[in-house]
Amino acid sequence: MSVTLYSTPSCAYCRLAKEYFKSKGVPFTEYNVASDQRKAEEMVRKSGQMGVPVIDINGRVIIGFNKPEIDRALSR
Repeated sequence: MSVTLYSTPSCAYCRLAKEYFKSKGVPFTEYNVASDQRKAEEMVRKSGQMGVPVIDINGRVIIGFNKPEIDRALSR
């Protein structure tokens, strides 16, 4: 399973997403799009927007901390 979290340090919902993944034992890779321009551009290509968090679970892109959507993607 591949989980990528695009976030910024000041994003409260990004922190919630990180805590949620940790509580479920889900390993994830986090990119700070405030300091990594390449990853910010990658995030916009995937999601079509600039807002965070953007979560990519096995190629399924979820915009925002949408727990039901995250759970559905994790269960596949």
